[in-house]
This record gives sequence, structure tokens and C-alpha cells, in this order.
Amino acid sequence: MEIKKYLRARFFPHLWCPGCGHGIVLGSLLRAVDKLGLNQNDIVMVSGIGCSSRISGYVDFHTLHTLHGRALAFATGVKLSRPELQLIVPMGDGDALAIGGNHFLHACRRNIDITAIVMNNRIYGMTGGQYSPLSGEGVLATTAPLGSIDRSFDVVKLAVAAGATFVARSTTYHVRELGSLLAKALAHKGFSVVEVLSQCPTYFGRKNKQGGAADMMEIFKNETVPAGSKAKQEDGSLIERGVFIDRAAPEYCEQYAGLVERAKAKA
Repeated sequence: MEIKKYLRARFFPHLWCPGCGHGIVLGSLLRAVDKLGLNQNDIVMVSGIGCSSRISGYVDFHTLHTLHGRALAFATGVKLSRPELQLIVPMGDGDALAIGGNHFLHACRRNIDITAIVMNNRIYGMTGGQYSPLSGEGVLATTAPLGSIDRSFDVVKLAVAAGATFVARSTTYHVRELGSLLAKALAHKGFSVVEVLSQCPTYFGRKNKQGGAADMMEIFKNETVPAGSKAKQEDGSLIERGVFIDRAAPEYCEQYAGLVERAKAKA
């Protein structure tokens, strides 16, 4: 499978730290695009600010690098103006659910045809290792030297409750599964959310004594299970992977186009 055609080679080597999981996410995404046979000229990737958002600089798609937390708002504008385009929005955990939390909720609620990828490394990597809304209780960070007391969001439950019509989760260890889930998300008509547990050995791993990238990926292997498995019933601390919801519902751009036609007819 040839994925180099989707990359802007002149921007390599990349800026991610050695062992960062975001490159694995990029590779899985490009394989999903190739598997579906999507025309790269019809793809628009919109990103905010953060380690995860650097993806938009490496892909040979139409790209829009925007403000921290506001990528979904910009993507909504692009999609409404050009509904025939395929919108992909890679976000970090802070980008998506701290400053961007409001936009995330309303994109889910509207069911606009956008694929949101939440790359969850449980830390603010680009700005120095501050804790994020997904860090969880007891996590050590530069802004939580004695351990965070904040409970974390469950991205899957939040997205489902807010109205997203496709919601899935995987990890950078389960790379084949991740590629399959991303392909399903891209093919889905409506708002799709894929959470990817991604390792940050530079800040999260080192600060929380989880070791290097390979050690952190072993944790993903050992502490996650397929959704609905017996293992989860026996050990509630395990994190489930897979597709949690995949349903059809009216898509926002189509509803908006219908509204415009009704307004024209009335006029």
C-alpha cells in the first residue's frame, strides 16, 4: 500500500518527539483513506493547536490550521459551504475537550458530517506537560506536581450522550483495529468520533513512571479490551475498545439545504 502520495515529504522529518504515538495515528488514517479510495483533493483537514494538530502540516490534502480548540467551528463553516467535501478534524485531549469542549458538544448535537479524531495522550504535550481534562485523578503533571484531583471525561460516553452517530475507541498499539475504525468513521454519514489512546513518553510517561513508548504501548495492550467482553465485566477498570454506536440520523448539512429551499419557495 502506497501512502507516500498523501504526504508532504518536504516537511519531514516530523516535529514529534521520539516514541510519540501521533505518527501511528497518521499512518492509520492515511491507510484508511487509501482503503476507501477517497480523492485527496476532496479532503479537508482542519486542526487547532497542539502536538496532534501538527498532522495537518504533513498531509497533502486541503488543510486549515486554526486556533486552539476552534477546529470544529472552522470545519463546520467549511462543511456548510462545501458539503460535498470530506472533513477530518484531528484534535488533542485538551484541544477537543478543554477550550474546545463547547464546539465538540454542539458538533455532536448537530450531527454534521465531520470525522473528529481525539488523540488522547492525557497531557498538554506542546506547552510543557500540563494536565488535561482527560488526565484523570492522581496523574502527575507540571501543573499537578502532587497529583491531579480532577476526574476525567469519558470521551465515548460524552460523545454518545451529546448525539454523535458514530463513536469508537482504539489505541496506537492496536494499529490494525485503529485503521479499520477510522475507515468506518470516514465512511459514516454524520458526526463521527474516534478516540485514540496515544502515548506521550516525553511528558506523561516520564512524569508518571510509565517508561518509554514501548512500555506505554504495553499498558494499552494489557489494560484495554474489546467492547462487551467478559474481561470488562470481571474488571471494571479495563478500558473498552471498538465501535460503541453506529446509527443513522438526519445530517445537518442536508437539513440546512432543505431549510434554504423552503425559504426560497416561501419567498
